[in-house]
Amino acid sequence: MRLRIFASTKGGTSYADIAGLARHAAACGFDGFFRPDHYLPLGGPPDPTPTDVWTTLAGLARDTSRIRLGSLMTAATFRSPGALAVTVSQVDQMSGGRVELGLGTGWYEPEHRAYGLPLPPVGERFERLAEQLAIVTGLWGTPAGDSFSYAGSHYTLVGAPALRATQRPRPPLIVGGKGPRRTPRLAARFADEYNVQFASPADTKELFGRLDVEAARSGRSVTRSVCVSVACGRSAAEWERRAAVLRPPVRAAASGCYGSVDEVVDYLGQFAALGAERAYLRIADLADHDHLDLIASEVMPQVTG
Repeated sequence: MRLRIFASTKGGTSYADIAGLARHAAACGFDGFFRPDHYLPLGGPPDPTPTDVWTTLAGLARDTSRIRLGSLMTAATFRSPGALAVTVSQVDQMSGGRVELGLGTGWYEPEHRAYGLPLPPVGERFERLAEQLAIVTGLWGTPAGDSFSYAGSHYTLVGAPALRATQRPRPPLIVGGKGPRRTPRLAARFADEYNVQFASPADTKELFGRLDVEAARSGRSVTRSVCVSVACGRSAAEWERRAAVLRPPVRAAASGCYGSVDEVVDYLGQFAALGAERAYLRIADLADHDHLDLIASEVMPQVTG
């Protein structure tokens, strides 16, 4: 199992702090550095310094050199699919082919209301996500010199030039969530990777099983991954301090991985046994570089071997 960092703060933060953590993650040997796509903190007071995931990733594309970069997940409600495909292609070129696109429905109502972004009912959001996935893959998969058109219920493209990214055939696509039917179906149809976020091993096993059924129907192979909150420490005081930064600070049996090195290794190992090939570790304190050092030196060798 490869380990990636999912840097998710409670609110806004500076680009300098994000870039510092990304560079440190790369130096520690983590496989990837991913960011969420939110303009407001998930609960708590608003923050006047929100970050845009693709603006941030464009900066990291130039300020890092090895580590893979991506979104977990880009909200389909935030951007039109044509513009998103152009943006991701450009950031992919800027990074030398290290970018991955995680794409989801969008869901957090307060940020949509705050910034004037429409939030349709959940059924329509899944319809829009399916069309966005078809458009993004269509634009990237059109041969050079040809054009791409699409007529859907929510989006229409006419004669869009083919997009070429550094990666071939295209940047990897991640689809994820805990939806029991539509999410695995969309992942099996379009994605390179299916990500289950903040779920217990038992729930993850069930969702992976649903993916297996859908992937067999589509005849495609899809990488499986998980996203878990992590607070690791050499002492109870250390991991409890780190757990307090996360929301909510619950024990591993629910949806997070909090405790000693051995406890974290055991928890991640349960997902590896289910076939998860990647784990995205949610880190909330961007200044706590020692946390990454501990995970890289004592957890990573035991779960990647």
